[in-house]
Amino acid sequence: MNNKFSSCVLVKFAPQSTTPPELADFLDEYFGVTACNYADDGTEEYVGYADTSFSADDLISAAHAQNISLPPFTTEKLENKNWLTANVIKFAPFEAADFCIYGVHEPQAPATDKLPIKIYAATAFGSSHQTTRCCLQAISDLNALYAPHQKILDIGTGSGILSLACAKLWAKDNPQIVAGDIDAEAVNVTAQNAFDNNLEQFLQVTQSDGYQEELITQNAPYDIIMANILARPLIEMAPNLAENLKQGGYCILSGFVEDQTDWVVSAHQKEGLSLVKTYQIDNWRAVIMEKQA
Repeated sequence: MNNKFSSCVLVKFAPQSTTPPELADFLDEYFGVTACNYADDGTEEYVGYADTSFSADDLISAAHAQNISLPPFTTEKLENKNWLTANVIKFAPFEAADFCIYGVHEPQAPATDKLPIKIYAATAFGSSHQTTRCCLQAISDLNALYAPHQKILDIGTGSGILSLACAKLWAKDNPQIVAGDIDAEAVNVTAQNAFDNNLEQFLQVTQSDGYQEELITQNAPYDIIMANILARPLIEMAPNLAENLKQGGYCILSGFVEDQTDWVVSAHQKEGLSLVKTYQIDNWRAVIMEKQA
């Protein structure tokens, strides 16, 4: 799946009112590349991309082994085309805190007094609309706190939406933002989104697995670190986050559910961070934490 112009199998799951977190986690791990389409009626349609050796029986067996209930699904072979651009996610425009997010499929920016951000969503948009909203609110709240924001790191940037929000909000201060993701397609999408929003001068985008990439280490330490990923990597990388965050700096963490919140917070408290605020939408959570000066 590293070649975005190769043939692949599109696995499309029946729409649901809300994708259960355990199902989303399973599908993200099984397919590697997934997307979640948000319909006008509010339902979510999960899709996964697999190589041409995909077996429906293998998927069903893997789900059964983890006690995961799969919704009905269909498969379609996509022949030798750019399957990333072939599946732009047509989500409805939404407002969150200081921002209005809308897709490239919209003919024009919505009428709003919020800061507009145009997103080419595609597969890099991410599976959790709720966590994106939480993080956008957290960014606005850091602005209200007059938090330092000259140097910002976005781990697991996806579409780059959080980096773009920071660039829009603090453009007059010329922030230096590093956006990293393990997925090369996410890197491409983030760079394109920055260009489309005339924000490319604020962002450096890199493919990275965590904090070890040279661009990330060269620009450390950071005033703000954002990571909207999953509970397990957040916990595993807590020491790296603390090492790369300035004294008095803040982090925004999300991508976990209610039952995982204490684990994530505790892992970062052990590294000298304190909890500032918790956000929740449905079962999803986000937190702001501060590294004590």
